[in-house]
Amino acid sequence: MMLPQDQVPRVLSGDRRALARLLTAIENERADDALIALHAHTGRAWIIGITGAPGTGKSTLVAALAKAYRVLGKTVGILAVDPTSPFTGGALLGDRIRMRDLSGDTGVFIRSMATRGSLGGLARATRDAARALDAAGFDIILVETVGAGQSEVDIARMAHTTVVVEAPGLGDDIQATKAGILEIADLLVVNKADRAGVNITVRALKNMLELGHPSARTRLASHHGQMLTVETHTINQNGTDPLWIPPIIQTVANDNKGIDELVAAIDAHRAFLTDSDTRDQIERHQIEIELSERVRELLLRQILNTVSAEALDEIVRQVQTRAIAPQHAVSAILNAAKRSGL
Repeated sequence: MMLPQDQVPRVLSGDRRALARLLTAIENERADDALIALHAHTGRAWIIGITGAPGTGKSTLVAALAKAYRVLGKTVGILAVDPTSPFTGGALLGDRIRMRDLSGDTGVFIRSMATRGSLGGLARATRDAARALDAAGFDIILVETVGAGQSEVDIARMAHTTVVVEAPGLGDDIQATKAGILEIADLLVVNKADRAGVNITVRALKNMLELGHPSARTRLASHHGQMLTVETHTINQNGTDPLWIPPIIQTVANDNKGIDELVAAIDAHRAFLTDSDTRDQIERHQIEIELSERVRELLLRQILNTVSAEALDEIVRQVQTRAIAPQHAVSAILNAAKRSGL
């Protein structure tokens, strides 16, 4: 059952119970009508993605950031994307437990979301959930990714500011270099900076930025089966165009050290995107990628729904027995869908 339309005004008015029901409907893919009605009321919140390897203290950092924004009078929505429980299908880690200090604040809304098999560190419904929080009037939306290590780059497809979190003493100088996520960082945070080895981590990050800093920093995102170059911060040959170099900020989130500096850096990045007219360009590319993903998912669902289970089993059997190749199997599935009237 779709979320009743009479819930939409309640979401817009900031009704937390209505918002919670909407987020549940979004996760269950039953909120399209409500999301359509809410879309015109979005676009005001600033979305901050927090990503990095497990053990870097992302959840603690998110809680500290939320507290800092509350001091500034901003309302904060938090989407914590967790692995999926194999038993319930729900969020496995439950970041709300680690953010219990925020539970009594009516200006903060926390939602843990299960990935449900979605790759890239984000739940399938995270974009729509962020839009729901946006429409509900939250000023800042913090999206904490699952921390899968090498599949975190999807956050750049929806966040305005992407924060990559590192910590000293995780085994390698820089875990992020293996994950390929330095390229999507707008800000680099070395959390747990009171630990031994912090200077090594900071120095390694600086070296990586210097080695990988071309004349145009880009974000890469999968689109139509290939890599899209999404320009975020550019500079021409004479150096007169604006350039954003990710700052490296040291924090100790448990003690709220460095959090004010991180908030200031996020504000500076927001100002940069606005002043350089880069925000609209990024948003346009993000929408193109999202539409491509939605079309691909819808078409796949429609195709599989038009092919009978028996026909699909037979195609699978033929591939397994080497009677046909997977390429021919795909053609057989598409032909079966056409015969069914798709």
